[in-house]
Amino acid sequence: MNINPVLKFIEEWAPPQIAWQKDNVGLQVGALSDNLENVILCLEVTQKVISEAVKRKCNLIISHHPLLFSPLKKIDIDRDPISQLTQLLLINNITLLSFHTNLDFTTDGVSFALAKKLELTNIRFLVNQKENQSKIVVFVPVNGVEKVASALFEAGAGKIGEYEKCSFKGIGHGTFQGSNASNPSVGKKNTFETVEEIRLEVLVDDWNLNKAIAAIKNNHPYEEPAFDIYPLKNENKKFGYGAIGELYKPMSEKEFLAHVSKKLKTAVRFSNGKGKKISNVAVCGGSGSDLLKEAVVKQADAFVTADIKYHAFHDAHKKILLVDAGHYETEIHILPELKLRLEQFLRLNKETAKVFLFGKTTNPIKFFIN
Repeated sequence: MNINPVLKFIEEWAPPQIAWQKDNVGLQVGALSDNLENVILCLEVTQKVISEAVKRKCNLIISHHPLLFSPLKKIDIDRDPISQLTQLLLINNITLLSFHTNLDFTTDGVSFALAKKLELTNIRFLVNQKENQSKIVVFVPVNGVEKVASALFEAGAGKIGEYEKCSFKGIGHGTFQGSNASNPSVGKKNTFETVEEIRLEVLVDDWNLNKAIAAIKNNHPYEEPAFDIYPLKNENKKFGYGAIGELYKPMSEKEFLAHVSKKLKTAVRFSNGKGKKISNVAVCGGSGSDLLKEAVVKQADAFVTADIKYHAFHDAHKKILLVDAGHYETEIHILPELKLRLEQFLRLNKETAKVFLFGKTTNPIKFFIN
């Protein structure tokens, strides 16, 4: 197996189209056509990560934070750290893939992993993405509907939350009259025809829309299939921002802070909440303070995230227990989830490549207490 199927497998879970518009996800350095040897996972790429990759004979590194984020104007090996790391990757024939905000915004992604680490239950998105889906309605003769439906499902249509192959079918009658240049599969040219047809409706993520249209055209029995596309404002059940869930038992604010500190193995910064028991908890791995208002609206008792600014603590005071647990500490828990999925994928494909977690921290932040 080469590296490209690994990229496609992860993108099925975390599509690049759901990422922040200015993000840079996917292939960073290297060749997708290279045969896969072993894989190492990390939050960000450093010289130590590359050294461990070489030691473990890994020709694929998968990071959460992209190495190449801002456009490079030059490759300066003497002075630029990013250029130096890029050179090291190329010299050692290592391919680098990064899954950043697309891994933040997907089901069981970064925020879900943080919620699970804090032992929350009934985990769902704090805010769902929306307006990135369409409904396709296509009219198919009865004897051709199953073929068209199957092709649409194969193209990624018909997924709603945890359900697949979702559709609606209604019976009606279609009419048409082909010109002298037509080649109808039903009836005759220059003849007005009435045919019993099925109105087939499916939901599709917008990034799969072109594939779905191609599936219709390639599998529909008619020379000119009739179909409609309706842009939707619906919430997307599979993708969103942050997460919210319930603690397995209510805790005082002090108990909850101790719980967060213990589970994430870090010191925390916080501002006082309402002084009531903590039951409903919102989280967002990494920099998530922009979701503070949503956490309050959703009646969360506490919100755990990172990189919180001074004035955000003021905004939260006595409204919600706001906890800054650190960027690295709130994101690192996605790596075991990614490792588990990759190992299952490789086993199913009878591949012997091993998946490693980088064994040391890449967190540059240290704490000093006098």
